[in-house]
Amino acid sequence: MSQDAPPVAPAHHDGAGVRTWSLTWHGVRTVVALELRQRVRSSRWKTALVVWVVVVGAITLLSSGALSWMLGGTGDDQSRGPLLFMIVTFLVLGLGLLVTPTLTSTAVNGDRAAGTLATLQVTLLSPAEIALGKLLAAWFSALAFLAVSLPFLVLAVAMGDVAVLALPRVVLLIALLLAAVCGIGLGWSTIAARPAGSTVLTFLTVAGLTIFTPVFFAITYPAITSTEEVTVFGVTDEMWEDFDDASGYPQCTYFQDVRDVAHTERTSWLLTVNPFVVVADGAGTGPANDPRSSVYRVDPTAELSRGVRDLAAPPTAIDECWSWGEGEPTPADRPEVTVGGPVWPWGLAVNLLLGGLGFAVAVRRLRIPQRTLARGTRVA
Repeated sequence: MSQDAPPVAPAHHDGAGVRTWSLTWHGVRTVVALELRQRVRSSRWKTALVVWVVVVGAITLLSSGALSWMLGGTGDDQSRGPLLFMIVTFLVLGLGLLVTPTLTSTAVNGDRAAGTLATLQVTLLSPAEIALGKLLAAWFSALAFLAVSLPFLVLAVAMGDVAVLALPRVVLLIALLLAAVCGIGLGWSTIAARPAGSTVLTFLTVAGLTIFTPVFFAITYPAITSTEEVTVFGVTDEMWEDFDDASGYPQCTYFQDVRDVAHTERTSWLLTVNPFVVVADGAGTGPANDPRSSVYRVDPTAELSRGVRDLAAPPTAIDECWSWGEGEPTPADRPEVTVGGPVWPWGLAVNLLLGGLGFAVAVRRLRIPQRTLARGTRVA
């Protein structure tokens, strides 16, 4: 008598015979088309787009007029362009970080509450296709807000003294940061059972990256400050005691002394992940102002970039020979200023990692059948 062969275990599948992470262009395009069609039909989305243009345009024009009025009579024309570019860039980024969470924070639990999510899950669409389609649709919607802001960014660059390449850099960085926020919101929409809960959690995450990071950096500042013996470039106390008008100003020299030193390189990562720091450091609007130069150019974006890079660099010789009056000899052997490298790649990578983590969570929680569901969760 022949012995029956043992049954072969089938390959692991989810849902209607599709793998969790399988992706097809047709499947992703189908979900994107469905999502975008719903958004285009919604009057709220159109209203938000119109309000966006009015707000950004009004603030841009008012800021341009105010800068022309304040700087017109001072001859400081080289600062007008960088100032307006900073205002428009941070305005667009800030509004984008406020609007984008609403595009994905209810993408899954909102459809589940409306009873439309189960219809997608029982089709041949894989969880990855559903999640990626919703993510791309939300990102395209966010890019629409960025696209209508381009004329105002071009206006700021056209005012002069801003590197032309700063415009595509800023647009690309803002677009990637908005994609990261879309991924974060999508992840929370699959974790929280209620749309209101996922929206609050998404806004808290964005606030943690933008507001709480500099707050935590300031709070930890005393903890990283210690009294150490360091190299100082300046005037010793003995030289100041012997100073008189007849002998002339004392020369700056190197000497060892005790100073309070803050090791900001240990906590600068808190600022690195901030989206505003990422955009400012990656914009490359121009060189930061040199305090020793006779030409003063106000560029807040470049100053923020240089400040964060300085904080990320380890402390070196302390330069206290930074003030000299008319007739004082400028020191020739001043220590070189140590400036850290670019920090925006690391900050952008962290934001994209958080967005990718949210996307991965969404794919995993879109699998069917689900072992456990939150209390009160609608199935179909």
